[in-house]
Amino acid sequence: MRFNSLAFRLFRTAAVWAVLVLPLAGLTIDWVHKRDTYQSFDARLSQLLTLNIAFSTDKGGPEPSIPRNVGEPLFELAHSGWYWQITPLDKSPGKRLVSTSLASEALPLPSKLDLAPDRYNIIWHETRGPVGEPLRIAETLYNSGDDETPHFYSFLVAGNLEFAETRVRDFRVPLIFSLALAGLGLVLSTFLQVRYGLQPLRTVERRLSAIRSGEAELLEGQLPAEIEPLQTELNALIQSNQDIIERARTQVGNLAHALKTPLAVITNEVGDDGSPAARKVAEQAAVMRDQVSYYLDRARMVARTDVIGRVTEVRPVAESIARALGRIHRDRNLVITVDCAAAARFQGEKQDLEEMLGNLADNASKWAISRVLITIATEVRVGERHSHRLLIAVDDDGPGLTPEQRAQGIKRGRRLDETKPGSGLGHSIVADLAQSYRGQFSLEKASLGGLSARLDLPAV
Repeated sequence: MRFNSLAFRLFRTAAVWAVLVLPLAGLTIDWVHKRDTYQSFDARLSQLLTLNIAFSTDKGGPEPSIPRNVGEPLFELAHSGWYWQITPLDKSPGKRLVSTSLASEALPLPSKLDLAPDRYNIIWHETRGPVGEPLRIAETLYNSGDDETPHFYSFLVAGNLEFAETRVRDFRVPLIFSLALAGLGLVLSTFLQVRYGLQPLRTVERRLSAIRSGEAELLEGQLPAEIEPLQTELNALIQSNQDIIERARTQVGNLAHALKTPLAVITNEVGDDGSPAARKVAEQAAVMRDQVSYYLDRARMVARTDVIGRVTEVRPVAESIARALGRIHRDRNLVITVDCAAAARFQGEKQDLEEMLGNLADNASKWAISRVLITIATEVRVGERHSHRLLIAVDDDGPGLTPEQRAQGIKRGRRLDETKPGSGLGHSIVADLAQSYRGQFSLEKASLGGLSARLDLPAV
């Protein structure tokens, strides 16, 4: 999965959502559970405090007595962490009463710490118990006398906070495990959904690749309803492109025929006339013919280069050109060798490959002393849009060119030696054709000692 892919963006969005939302949800759930746990703990202490007051004052009299069992057996277990304590205040009659669990120990009175009571007149405080356990204390002040002779007593109940803290911790562990499992499941399900949901796009990619490589003509097959309009529009675009190409070819052919006859008539009319004016007309007619041929060739190749699905096997074309040139130059004992990769395929028209390779091989044959080497290889370049490339090198053992001459050699109509036949358009046409296919053409020094003409073209 690439970082800039649509699948990675969808997966990253779900992962970020899970990483941000699930911990936030976990914190919220943990906070609510912790709040409810401590509220329940406080409600239990408040209930025990109320029962303690009721059962210690139900006999009447100015002094509270030891309360009956208030429903908490831990009050009877020494140092259990659950205690009650009744303390007389302001010289009220009686003595301090404590639960069996508190034994001879005494708990501090929150009322002596200037703590404000809540709306139920209960003062809350947290401290440490006789054995160092954390305690939550609930205290209320009770008057067992009357307005004229008040008798105030401190009624206090304490509970071990470890009970509440243990419940919170015991809940937190499965909560974390459950949310982690939910997050992992969400990320995994998103990954599977993305892989499954984007599968039709990969199908479209494969079918478009088949069209580009010439294995298919249109984007066919059953696709999801959301992608069917894209399939229809792409097929219409491909068909429209092919129609435009056909019309362009027809117009180019018509123009060629329309100009060919008038130029031939002009050339024939002045051919037998030796006057300076006739020679000038013949010269300009030849220039016009070359220019017309050049621009007609350019129009033809531009019309062909964007045709989708045109693929040409390279080896047969190269070997055919080598055989033809070998016969043409057989009196010179010229050796033309073709070294071509078996899988080399040009993404374009066969006629254009023949024209580019034929021009280069013909030029090399004219200048070679004894040998011409045509080397064709393929290359895959990582990270480029058109990654499959066809590399063609036509080398000869002739005199070669200087760097300045190599720069001039691809200019239109530029002939570096008038003794050799030609119009000077060959390299220029090759350069234009290569550029039309988003390729490159260059001239370099050959390992054989002469000139090396190199092409970098799209391959399949």
